[in-house]
Amino acid sequence: MDLIASIARFILDSAKDVAPVVIFLFAFHLLVIGGRLPNVKQILVGFMFVTVGLGLFLLGLEQTLFPLGRLMAQQLTHPELLESVEGHLPGTPTWQDFFWVYLFAAAIGFSTTLAEPALMAVSLKANTVSGGAVGVWGLRVAVAIGVGIGVALGCLRIITGTPLHYFIAAGYLVVILQTLVAPKLLVPLAYDSGGVTTSTVTVPLITALGLGLADAVPGRSPLLDGFGLVAFASLFPIISVLAYGQLAVLRQGKSKSEAQQTDLPEDNQNAL
Repeated sequence: MDLIASIARFILDSAKDVAPVVIFLFAFHLLVIGGRLPNVKQILVGFMFVTVGLGLFLLGLEQTLFPLGRLMAQQLTHPELLESVEGHLPGTPTWQDFFWVYLFAAAIGFSTTLAEPALMAVSLKANTVSGGAVGVWGLRVAVAIGVGIGVALGCLRIITGTPLHYFIAAGYLVVILQTLVAPKLLVPLAYDSGGVTTSTVTVPLITALGLGLADAVPGRSPLLDGFGLVAFASLFPIISVLAYGQLAVLRQGKSKSEAQQTDLPEDNQNAL
């Protein structure tokens, strides 16, 4: 009965959130476009599916992903696990003792990004529009690596208590420098990749991880230190995708150079 009541409550809350959008769209069509709205039944059924699906999705976050993130943070910061790290010194743990936290954060950031439906859609579209120049798996893996590194560094920031703007400012400085030399084809795609990754799968889990980690580490505040992982997950994919493009250009240039060298006469090859 508690589960049924929770489902009903979340669906009702979702209906309240969707209602202003529905009212605006119908009012806009009536007052601006005019005429009879086509496919009214299909539209209403679609909004009903959206409302129910959104409610069930929010219930799933509340019942599974948020508790999972908090639980993993508590287990990874348990004193027994910290003491098992090589080089651990007795007393208050230092940032080096949280090795398993960094490893888990990188793994969870990488895996959740690969599972992002939005990233899959963008990768397929980018591959189609570019005529195959942008690989589907190449882009997905590049973005996932960026998110994994970003989430791990975000956990390091929480553990050390370093101000967030230091990391963000340094990261965007790198992005600016990369933008100047990266292939123009990938620059817009790289900037969009940051927003694509912070979607339905990644955000709930890494947010819960950050809040749980800030709550478990002594001297950290969940409100002041727990948030910010989403910013890392948005920034570092831009860096990784731009780096992916730069490496692709270097590899392509090397291949052309080898091909030209192969086509030269034997005397010229010996001279090189």
